[in-house]
Formats: sequence, C-alpha cells, structure tokens
Amino acid sequence: MKTRYIFSILTACLFAACSLDYDPIDTYSDVTEGVSQDSLQAVFKDKAAVLLHRQTLLDLFKNGQEHWYLDMLLLAESHSDNAYAGAPSSETTPFEVNSIEGSNTNLKRDWNAHMSNVAQANKLINYIDDVDDATLTETERQQYKAEAKILRAMVYFDMVRIWGNVPLVLTTAGDITSETIVDVYPAYFPPQTDALTIYQQIETDLLEGLEYAPDNNSQDKTQLSKSVARAMLAKVYAEKPLRDYDKVIQYADELTADGFQLVSDFSDLFGVQLTDPSLPASQTNKAIDAQARNTVETIYEAQYFTGNTNWVTWMFGRELNDWTFYFTWVKWITPSRDLIKAFNSEVGDTRYEQSVVFYQCDWNIYYPADNYAFMYKCRSAYNSIIKLRYADILLLKAEALIGKGEYSAAAAIINQTRNRAGLSNLPSSASASEEAITQAYLKERRLELAFEGQRWFDLVRLDKVEEVMNAVFSKDEGRPAQVYPFTSLSYILPIPQDVIDQNPNLVQNPGY
Repeated sequence: MKTRYIFSILTACLFAACSLDYDPIDTYSDVTEGVSQDSLQAVFKDKAAVLLHRQTLLDLFKNGQEHWYLDMLLLAESHSDNAYAGAPSSETTPFEVNSIEGSNTNLKRDWNAHMSNVAQANKLINYIDDVDDATLTETERQQYKAEAKILRAMVYFDMVRIWGNVPLVLTTAGDITSETIVDVYPAYFPPQTDALTIYQQIETDLLEGLEYAPDNNSQDKTQLSKSVARAMLAKVYAEKPLRDYDKVIQYADELTADGFQLVSDFSDLFGVQLTDPSLPASQTNKAIDAQARNTVETIYEAQYFTGNTNWVTWMFGRELNDWTFYFTWVKWITPSRDLIKAFNSEVGDTRYEQSVVFYQCDWNIYYPADNYAFMYKCRSAYNSIIKLRYADILLLKAEALIGKGEYSAAAAIINQTRNRAGLSNLPSSASASEEAITQAYLKERRLELAFEGQRWFDLVRLDKVEEVMNAVFSKDEGRPAQVYPFTSLSYILPIPQDVIDQNPNLVQNPGY
C-alpha cells in the first residue's frame, strides 16, 4: 500500500476552501475502511461501513443547522423585505443593507460546509460499487447511491443559487504520492463551472436518483425519497437556466399522486404541544414536543427529540421549552414592518400568528422593548426544520401556469393556500392580467412561506429584486439605510475571499 502522507490535508484543501487548519469530517482509516494496493484511495471496508456513512448523509441536514438553515434564513429573509438582520454585526448587517463582501465570515463557513457535504456524498457515490461484501445487494447499492445523488443535487442547488459559478466536484481526488503528484495535485484546486452546467448536473443527479431512491414513507419524512427528488426537480425547472413550466407542473402533479396535500390546520406545521395552555408561558406552559411530524404536507424535514434537540431555535427568539434560555441578547431574523403590513392587509390570515410573535425583551433596536417582534416558525427545541413542503411546490405549479398564460388556473391554486389561511378567494381582477396575477402570486408565496428561506430566491427567479428591494427602504421605517442599490449583479453573492486566496483557479463574481 502506498503511503498516504498528506492525504487528509489536501482533502481539507479541496472540500473546505483549502484551509489547512480545517478539520475534515471524513478521513480514511485502515481500521474502519478497506485499502487498495495500487495507489488508489481507500474504499469502504464492508456493508457496515457503507451503512454508517449513509446515516451520516441522512443526518447532514439535521446536524448542519448553521449553513442549511440559520444562514439560509439570513440570506433569504434578512436580505429581502421579509426581515431585518436582527442582531447587528459585521456578519449579519450587510445582508440587511446590501453591503455584502467576500470577507463575510458567514459566507465562508457556508461555502466550506456545502463543499464538505459534496465531498461526503461523492465518497459514497464513487466507492460503493467497489465494496467487496456479498451482503450488500445490488438493489441496496443503487438505492444508497441514488440517495447520495439527491443530496448532492440539493447542496449544489443552494450553492448555484447563492454564488452562481461554483466548482463542480464529482470525483474524489486520488492520493498524492511522489509518483502521482503531477496528475493529482491540480484536482485539489478545481476551477469554477458555469451555472448552466451546474444546473444540468443537478438535473442529472435528480433524475438518476429518482430511478432508484425509496418511495415516500409517510411515517418518516427524513428520507431522501423519490418524492424529494420530484420536489427538487420542480424547483430546478422553475429556475431560469433550465426553465420548463410543463415539467414543473408534471412533478408537482406527481407529488400529488404520491399522496401529498395541504394540512387542514397550518399550525400543525410549526406548532408545539404545551404542558398546560391555560397557564402563562413564563410559568409551566412550556413546549414538551412538536405538535406534529411527518404531516401529509411535509416532503423533507429534520426532526428533533429529547436528547437531540434543535439548538438553533434560541437564535430567533424565546425557546418555548425553556422560556428564559439565552433570552438576554438580540436575536436574528427580526420580522420587518413591511412583512407585518402585508400580513395585515387582509383580516383573518391565520398564518400571521404562526409566523410572527411579540414579546417583551431587553433591547429596542427595531421595535419598542415592551412589544418586540420575533420570527415564530421555529419556536422550540422540538420543532422540525422543514426543507421541502408541498405548499411550496403547489405554488410553483401556479407560477408555471402563469408562465403559460393560464391565469385563472393559477388563481385557483393560490386560492387553496389562501382558503387554508382563512382568506377568501382572490377577486376576479387578480387574474385579469399577467401583472395582476404575478403580484398576487408573489404576495401569496411571501405570506405562505415567510421565514422558510424562499423570499430572496423568489425575487431573483422572477427578476423582481430591483423593483422590490430598492423600494422597501423608503417605505419601511424600521430598516437601516441602504448602502448600495440592488442591480442585476446583486442576484448572486460574493465568493468568500479566503477561498479565492487559497485557490488560484477561482474568480470573484462581478460587482464585488
């Protein structure tokens, strides 16, 4: 066996922005993994090793709350008109006032974490077929590889929407030895790939994953199922590079055939079970569990239980299972007055009380301390984080129908989520023109999906960034002054400068 004397360092370089002090999540070991005798990298030792790594992949969303959820909300909500940054700092405020630079530490950690997730998916995709274990069946190999491809597609979907041209890494770089260094070393510093090619690879991964992934399990929505692939395909085909409205409709309809539908009570998605609803929350009225998991509306979610709870909840407000826990400092993702005004533009929208809550606190940055607004969709340590839900895809079908000129059909879909929220149907004037139905649609997605990481990407996808964001600063008195106007160059964010400094093949995005 060839000596692997610098393998772990260079693995860190490739998948974690080439930071030499980065501790890679996965390292190869002769104890836990098989090894080759011909300078090839180590492979999984047996089926048990494959299953262990598969579980690591299934847990990535659950355990990666910073980059999969917290920072995604900062980008999608605070960088849009839905929220203020919350806790002013050099990391958060630039998202609020449009002054993001490549030095932003949140972007750096997100890039590193996403690339690490890609590496973990690639490990299973590239090596599972080499496992010499007869108990690992061909059906299992195909399923686990399909799951890893779906996961890789999800990671790249977020990356390409955030940064545009990013490195497309599909292989695991070989060992560096004295004999291989010339051929292998460049693979550790990959160049960027154009966004269209990234989207095409996402499409390929999802279609291949769809073939062999497990069916939707109505009792376990943490799985990378065929339904997850279908939901992601609907989202991918709504994006400009691969836009195909017929396919958006196709995959939305296939999700309906899979059994997905809107839950009748919106609070089932984000509510909690309380010890005694008649008592004040500061006493014994505390969350003891999520109100529901694995609903008919959830397609993919991370779930948290006693002993393995959702730590990120206290970043947004009060943690209802522990009323005073870490409630002494300013929270992230503060709902904007403009969003609250949109909720209150029609009387009776039940989504408002599930999305925004007011508490007394010790700070008065955006609101008076005695009546301060907080994001409410992640309100306890038991709350699931929902990555994909049917309402999102159903509304994307409405978007596709608008794109095809079928305004009345789009309005009928919008009315489904409106009615569930306690609102009446749209007036006929809302479907009288493309402009009218598009405005109704954007408002509906805004209210239905508030604080779920969608708003910024909706504005980008529909070319509404400049129109919406350059106007909100003058009409929302709680928002700090805008630093730079939004332009077409604002649609993607800067690549972390540290990453560029450590990889000479990367080029900064225009405008930064």
